[in-house]
Amino acid sequence: MTAPERVKQSSESSTWLVLPSEAYRQAVDQADLAISITDAKANILFANEAFSRVTGYSREEIVGKNEAVLSNHTTPAATYQAMWKELAAQRPWSGKLLNRRKDGDIYLAELNISPVVDSSGKTTHYLGMHRDVTELHRLERVVRNQKQLIESVVDAAPIAFALLDPTGRVVLDNQEYKKLVTDLRVKEPAHTLLDSLAPAWREALAEDPGQCTFVNREARIDRPAGRARWLSVTSSVIDIQSDCADSYFCAAGQPGLLLAMADITNLRDEQERTRAAVLQAVLAEEERTAAIREGLSAAIFRLEEPMNVMASALSVLQRRDPAAASVLQQALTGSREHLESLRQVIPPRAQEIVVSVNLNEILRDVLEVSTPRLLGAGITVDWQPAATLPTILGRPLQLRMLFKALMDNAIEAMNVKGWKRRELTLTSVVEHDRIVIIVADSGPGIPEDWRHKAFEPFFTAKGGSGRHIGTGLSRVQQVVADHGGIIDLDESPSGGCAAIVEFRLDGDPI
Repeated sequence: MTAPERVKQSSESSTWLVLPSEAYRQAVDQADLAISITDAKANILFANEAFSRVTGYSREEIVGKNEAVLSNHTTPAATYQAMWKELAAQRPWSGKLLNRRKDGDIYLAELNISPVVDSSGKTTHYLGMHRDVTELHRLERVVRNQKQLIESVVDAAPIAFALLDPTGRVVLDNQEYKKLVTDLRVKEPAHTLLDSLAPAWREALAEDPGQCTFVNREARIDRPAGRARWLSVTSSVIDIQSDCADSYFCAAGQPGLLLAMADITNLRDEQERTRAAVLQAVLAEEERTAAIREGLSAAIFRLEEPMNVMASALSVLQRRDPAAASVLQQALTGSREHLESLRQVIPPRAQEIVVSVNLNEILRDVLEVSTPRLLGAGITVDWQPAATLPTILGRPLQLRMLFKALMDNAIEAMNVKGWKRRELTLTSVVEHDRIVIIVADSGPGIPEDWRHKAFEPFFTAKGGSGRHIGTGLSRVQQVVADHGGIIDLDESPSGGCAAIVEFRLDGDPI
């Protein structure tokens, strides 16, 4: 019994199961794969029916001819050289060749050729199996061309794109997105934007991706060096099909998040310039009103001091000289009436509604308005904002006046004749459940034993006197308190004064 006839030997008996030689022949002849057997010189000795269907040659026409009859003679010579090198070493070869059918049509053949070696180690025949992969090649090229076309269009688009998988990993982006990475100096701008626009996006993407969808939401990203960037972001959920084998029979895919990010910085800058001009006028008017309010309050405060002395003297005089005390009482009553009339003309504070406020935007506004004064005093500004800040509820005008007062105090502290180092540092950062704003100067600073007095009405450290000659930081403290925050003074790294303002993210203005 020859080896090819021995198919299986039972482990339970010595009986050999025999597959007839005719079954081998029929299996090869009826196989859907084109099979041929050649001698050592590639002359065809056998070809099955599938071979005839692929090449167009009948068995009678092709047997006896060399395999070279199928060549279109356009396959690179290097391919044939590599093929014969492998076969000569008695190793199988796989590759693609351009062949020609009997009718002249060209097709792409995928070949697998194996040497048949006899007992002496000599190659006697070659077993060839090949199939027509022309259509598969065409489809691969179509898919590749479409992929390149889509990538070219996406890369040429003026909008940044990023596709996130269910874990939040960016799996596809374009050139504009890569520019954002460089420009914003963040690892993943998509994450930064989503953290700002939809803080719970990570959990939502895993549990209910529909919660992550929105259209044309604007996000502001502040940079330490350079102007703020404004992006209009649209988020949509798409189905990502898995390429794992075990998902072949599973039609459902995994949700992915596609972000389209359009830069609207120039548009917002135009709007900001118009708004800044209006804002400057509003702040100037509010400062004039505040100055009148402060002046009248200071006058009333000063007038109340002698009146309090008169009231004390009146109580003594009533026992000694009732008549004189009566006259003094009339004068004191008239003075209090006039004082009350004066108090009534103090301009009231502007009434503001509470809205969502981005403190980085507030600080940018204050910097814009204060730029002429900063330049005039020769002060350099180190602006260190958080890239994005959560919004808080607040009154925008009051907050602008708050930080402008802090900045004006810092400018005044450094604007001293002969003072060389003039640096202002403005920092915003999120710490746990708070937003912390630091306004630090390189001026002479405030002595530690004066810091608790700085928030008293009419206190000033100018000139080193510590006298009460202005409202100082009392108005600032009031605005901070009205917004549920706290303010403290400390020494700045440069030795000057640092005003530290903290607002709770869940705090509500009074």
